[in-house]
Amino acid sequence: MTYNLLLALAAFCLATLFSPGPNNLMLMASGANYGLRRSMPHMTGVAFGFPLMILPVGFGVMQLFEVWPPAETVLLALSFAYLLYLAWRIATAAPPKDGQAGRTPLRFAEAAAFQWVNPKAWSMALGAITLYAPARDVTGVLWIAGAFAVLGSLSALTWTTLGTGIRRLLPDPVRLRWFNRTMAALLVLSMLPVLAGVLRG
Repeated sequence: MTYNLLLALAAFCLATLFSPGPNNLMLMASGANYGLRRSMPHMTGVAFGFPLMILPVGFGVMQLFEVWPPAETVLLALSFAYLLYLAWRIATAAPPKDGQAGRTPLRFAEAAAFQWVNPKAWSMALGAITLYAPARDVTGVLWIAGAFAVLGSLSALTWTTLGTGIRRLLPDPVRLRWFNRTMAALLVLSMLPVLAGVLRG
């Protein structure tokens, strides 16, 4: 990969990783409810789960949709159902009280698996492969995965830290509850453009 192409890839990664989306909304909510340390599994699941998704996508898993078109509808249904479940988890989340376990943040495996039903992740993966590794060569795909792993770690840390900052502004449980409900509503709304596109199609 040439130097200019690598710079363009880095700019693409920064623009897509740091813009609001399901992952970042959930990371911010996790930071606000559980703090930075308890959100680490969630952060690493996002930061490294997406680059791990890039590899099979780059090496041709998208051919499944060409062979069996209903797979795209199945994926969309699973995406919407899982997003609703995660929105419910956020809406009902509350920091544990002293001596109580409380609800737990997403684990690494849950956050990593979410990438496969995250519409924004699919868009990012397909866009990156199409633009920066159209030949789907091993070197190009690995460069893309590596760039997303490095910059994705920074993005996950940034959004979670933002959430921990918000937590300091929401010491009142009632305010935190409304913050969680707002984040849950935004998470559901993030799916509407995808559904609108399907209905128009």
